Amino acid sequence: MDQGAITDVLDGRWAEVRRMIRDQVAAAEFLESHELDTERHRAQVYEQLAELAASGRQRLGFAAEYGGGDDVGGSLVSFEMLGFGDLSLMVKAGVQWGLFGGAVQLLGTARHHERYLRPIMDLELPGCFAMTETGHGSDVANLRTTATYDPASAEFVVDTPHEAARKDYIGNAARDGRMAVVFAQLVTEGESRGVHAFLVPIRDENGNTAPGVRIEDCGRKAGLNGVDNGRLSFAGVRVPRAALLNAYGDVAVDGTYSSSIESDSRRFFTMLGALIRGRVSVAGSAGNATKRALAIAVRYGEARRQFARPGDPDEVVLLDYRAHQRKLLPALAKTYALHFAQEELVGALHDLSNQGDSAEVDEHRQRELESRAAGVKAFATWHATSSIQTAREACGGAGYLAENVLPALKADTDVFTTFEGDNTVLLQLVAKGLLTSYKDHFEELSPLATARFVAEQFVGTVMERTAARKLIDRLVDAGPGNDDDATLLDRGWQVKAFCDREEHLLDGAAARLRRVSDDDADPFEVFNGAQDHLLHAASAHVERILLEAFVAGVDRCADPAAKALLDKVCDLFVLSTIEADRAWFLEHGRLTSARSKAVVATVNELCAELRPHASILVDAFAIPEQFIAAAPIAAGAERGRQDVMRAHDAAVR
Repeated sequence: MDQGAITDVLDGRWAEVRRMIRDQVAAAEFLESHELDTERHRAQVYEQLAELAASGRQRLGFAAEYGGGDDVGGSLVSFEMLGFGDLSLMVKAGVQWGLFGGAVQLLGTARHHERYLRPIMDLELPGCFAMTETGHGSDVANLRTTATYDPASAEFVVDTPHEAARKDYIGNAARDGRMAVVFAQLVTEGESRGVHAFLVPIRDENGNTAPGVRIEDCGRKAGLNGVDNGRLSFAGVRVPRAALLNAYGDVAVDGTYSSSIESDSRRFFTMLGALIRGRVSVAGSAGNATKRALAIAVRYGEARRQFARPGDPDEVVLLDYRAHQRKLLPALAKTYALHFAQEELVGALHDLSNQGDSAEVDEHRQRELESRAAGVKAFATWHATSSIQTAREACGGAGYLAENVLPALKADTDVFTTFEGDNTVLLQLVAKGLLTSYKDHFEELSPLATARFVAEQFVGTVMERTAARKLIDRLVDAGPGNDDDATLLDRGWQVKAFCDREEHLLDGAAARLRRVSDDDADPFEVFNGAQDHLLHAASAHVERILLEAFVAGVDRCADPAAKALLDKVCDLFVLSTIEADRAWFLEHGRLTSARSKAVVATVNELCAELRPHASILVDAFAIPEQFIAAAPIAAGAERGRQDVMRAHDAAVR
């Protein structure tokens, strides 16, 4: 089979960007970082960041009028591709151009764009994104840093009122950053107007700390030690009025506050919604790190032998064992599903960024996109954590050696589950988006307010079906109505099963939250008691999105053999997902006990059928070879595989 046909489908809409980056990587020297100390690693990553700046790739996501490429999707794919290599470089690039540069572009106005975007793109102005505080991470609305306007000097005074308000874990802060986008409570005329973003210098051009700014180094971390994470505190730091990134709110010289969005909470959500590119980039990079780990493990599993069959002197290849197949192949199938979902997410964000002036449509699509980005990021990063661990175990002791890359991948991706949004909080965001539409004047962001709003507004199960593809509708309509085992591989039945589970869980969650309206009900306790249900509903929703994206991806494949193989990979994703949640399907009468056993048996059969194609499936990711060869166990396995193929060809001749 021509694996190139699968690669073509995976490369998708931004195939040219992916090919360009592969070519650039192939021509560049690649250095693994596992033997570097912290300072040498940081220095190496900064040098590589400068090379990226010189390449011009970082310009893709910025506006053409300032020297950018007006290609948001291409920019996100470019960040994704960094996930194949040193993830410290991906994070460092994401901080500089995704978070710092993105905040200036999306939250600022022309005065900021004209002054700062070119220096940011060219790395002449290294910067930070200072949102998280020691005492507040996910609860951004209640950050404690303040920026108080002084009309006498037309300046904002930025203060850290106590240690819990210290900006923490800030990338680029400990070593390289010269300016930070600082998120703080804007106070003017004695009134707080909620969280806004401000440009605050933290070092001068010679690297000296700015007056009133305190910078501390977070020190060595479990991973990502090429990123200089630091802590920032401010004591009466004065910045000019123009330092306010004023796309959504402004302060006049006399201190008068104005905004095109009247509601403080709606303005806050709009501001944060503009910054989802970082979340999307993390999801894509986690996916590529997962691909790299699985490619190493599959190559090793194809070559490593252990134990012999009775009467046979040759030991058995690891990947011929069913248990080994079950470790790697369902993880590989889910990786494919997440890839297609990520491709759709990038496309949707790109299209929304290029949309015309339709405020109502924009807001609706923006909320939908935020929810999808939250769900895909949570699933992609949790999947990276579990799959890289599985790959490490599948490589035994060899997988524990630093030289074989897997320990670094495990350490570097571990934090992905909690930065750019804690995954559990993100799934609650998904659930809230499913249960309700955002209210124009949603005054509070607390769980208590959320529960009350759901109880007041919910009328039936709220599910967005506007984006459902005609293909999916046809499959559902054509799905069988009987319950025999053959239907397990019917795509219509599979989609129906996922949709039915999602709808049932949402209906049940809404019913539990309706209790808030009871006179004796404690709203917080009701919400808190339903969290497990809400998270399950959100997970079911994301899995349905993954399936629909996978189905659409398979449909785009023009090569019949490649399409048939992808179809089988999709089956494995579906049935291994159902297998993992069999308790729910059994408890709710969606599967009989016999049919539940058939799901397990079919997963085994699919693993056996896909085992001969495992190498093709990981090779189709088209990971630049040096990133795989960096692991000696993978390089050695590849040489062994090629020797076997040459011997086979010679025997045939």
